[in-house]
Amino acid sequence: MPSLRTEELILNMGPQHPSTHGVLRLLVTLDGENIVEVQPDIGYLHSSVEKMMEHRNYTQNIALADRGMDYLAALVNEMAILRAAETLADVPVPERARYLRTIFMELQRLASHLLWLGTYGIDLGAFTAFLWCMRERELIMDLFEAVTGGRLHHVYFRLGGVNEDLPPGWTDRCREFCHYFLNRLDEYHKLLTGNPIWKVRTQGVGVLTREQAIAFGACGPVARASGLAWDVRKSHPYEAYDRVEFQVPVYTEGDCYARYLVRMDEMREATRIILQCLDQLPEGEVRAPRVPLNLKVPPGEVYTRVESPRGDLGIHLVSTGGEFPWRVKIRAPSFVNLHALTELMRGWKVADIVAILGSIDIVLADVDR
Repeated sequence: MPSLRTEELILNMGPQHPSTHGVLRLLVTLDGENIVEVQPDIGYLHSSVEKMMEHRNYTQNIALADRGMDYLAALVNEMAILRAAETLADVPVPERARYLRTIFMELQRLASHLLWLGTYGIDLGAFTAFLWCMRERELIMDLFEAVTGGRLHHVYFRLGGVNEDLPPGWTDRCREFCHYFLNRLDEYHKLLTGNPIWKVRTQGVGVLTREQAIAFGACGPVARASGLAWDVRKSHPYEAYDRVEFQVPVYTEGDCYARYLVRMDEMREATRIILQCLDQLPEGEVRAPRVPLNLKVPPGEVYTRVESPRGDLGIHLVSTGGEFPWRVKIRAPSFVNLHALTELMRGWKVADIVAILGSIDIVLADVDR
């Protein structure tokens, strides 16, 4: 009796598949339902942010970083380009402004992780998680809007500080939200962490070992779920991060479930950081005086980094002494983490593609900058 012969099937997933979370194309090679190979194909959203930054002054680049990079971490992007320019030009930043920047970056981390958790819940069939996460995220958007006027994009940070001080009563609203959110975080754990369906879909799935994480240059929650205790806020402190106490959540399993737990723990730590900054918030100016709008950064080059919700966001900036940077290179965490997909998905089923891809938490504007 002749033996059955199967052929490999090449499947296009995306660039408009809802679970690719943007215009990502996955070229999937299948043997039945088993994944043989996965090749991410990018280039559908190339926005040329790096090149456009070379034709705008440093103040204009704040808005460009806010909108043209990782749109779910707008304030962190602003901090990334500002830190590079301020470091090279030796621009002073008042203490109150440093604390305000820290508060807003951690609120941004919460908003980003909540959107990730909600959409990941939809990917895996937990629609209630999405509704709950959006409920809390809207409260963060209200806090942003009260200060910056925007809910998604803000352009709030400035060379030498922030645009303006907080309105009356804002710190009380923020503190009230933090205490409220800690209770909601416990609800998320009750809904998902012990849920048998959630655990079956994520535990042991898409494992990235510590050695693989190092080899691929993984960062952020993806690396910390694989046992790498690397966080820019600890290793290269900036703003007020060296004045507050917080833990860096680390797990060793390296699977989708560990990446979920890292982000859950990070939300609790981010809330701790915000509350400490509110308690320590000093009085004073929120912006350094006499910083020109069209700042001329002295000649030289610098590489600075910040910890975005997706990981180590680096900016390599080269200046020739003018109002515009001569060269800007962005080290995007989503791009680096996406590179590991081939190893993460090989040997799993088609149904696991969505679970593994969602656990990476990529933003295509961060990948295809």
